[in-house]
Amino acid sequence: MWRYIGRKGFVYVLTFVVAVTVNWMIPRFMPGDPVRSMLSRASVSNPEALERMTNYYSEIFGLDTPLHQQYLSFWAGLFRGDLGISVLLYPEPVTDVIMRAIPYTLALLVPAIILSWIVGNRFGAFAARSKMLDNSLLPVGYILTATPYMWLALLMAWSLGIVAGIFPVAGGHGYSLRPDFTWEFISSLITHWVLPFFSMFVVALGGWAIGMRNMIIYELEADYSNYLQALGAPRRLIRRYAFRNAMLPQITGLAVQLGTIITGALLTEIVFNYPGLGTLMLDALDNRDFFLLQGIFLFVILGVLIANFIVDIIYVLIDPRTRVQMTGGSS
Repeated sequence: MWRYIGRKGFVYVLTFVVAVTVNWMIPRFMPGDPVRSMLSRASVSNPEALERMTNYYSEIFGLDTPLHQQYLSFWAGLFRGDLGISVLLYPEPVTDVIMRAIPYTLALLVPAIILSWIVGNRFGAFAARSKMLDNSLLPVGYILTATPYMWLALLMAWSLGIVAGIFPVAGGHGYSLRPDFTWEFISSLITHWVLPFFSMFVVALGGWAIGMRNMIIYELEADYSNYLQALGAPRRLIRRYAFRNAMLPQITGLAVQLGTIITGALLTEIVFNYPGLGTLMLDALDNRDFFLLQGIFLFVILGVLIANFIVDIIYVLIDPRTRVQMTGGSS
């Protein structure tokens, strides 16, 4: 088991290094100069003063050094927990900016991932043994899983926010409220959270339901199910074994879908102007804020890799066949 964790850990560390390197390269090869973008907001008309200020801020941000030195400085700062200074919100550190946005993104991601996975698998299992539910669930599931996150978010914002006026369509809380542990602020947080969460939850739900439905049908037609049925085993027992075996690919699928649902969260936040990493990323792109973009992508990369690593470990703990293979036994 520890050898397996060590091998997986090495692969994930190597993946992290490559992903972070690509993350560092992409903003620097984008068109535009972040310093000049920042100074354009200051409306400096004197060319000589503009040049001096450009050189001054380029030195502060470390953009006046060769690329290889910038790369080494980036890794040195990363090990110190220093992601640089935000160009958009100068002179605020990137870490502080991201830490304010992460709670909002996690408040969308964690419930959407967990609840859609649990509810979707349950619905899929019920559909596999109910023809009436299957006939209604399957078309709806295909429609939902093919629906883009952004399109559904726009539809829900228009129907439930603008037309019906039930929920607010922008922001993380009321703009007149200050963050505090009061019922007024908490209720405002919840009402602003509902539409972004529900748009992510519904799209992910359809995919899990279809996947579990197909896996249950496959397992019920497998040789061991036919053998148990020939021995006179209760139908309920056969279904329980089928459900347990069908859960294993769904756990693997959870690791694969993490990147997709995180992308969906970023797009959903942009639609609702939700103050998470997605909205922050759009602002950073508009203002050529290399350092803020690097920080956002870094946290996304870390989140996906850590979640995949946890799923890999859970898979080994749940499936005894993998433990037998690791110990060199035979099944």
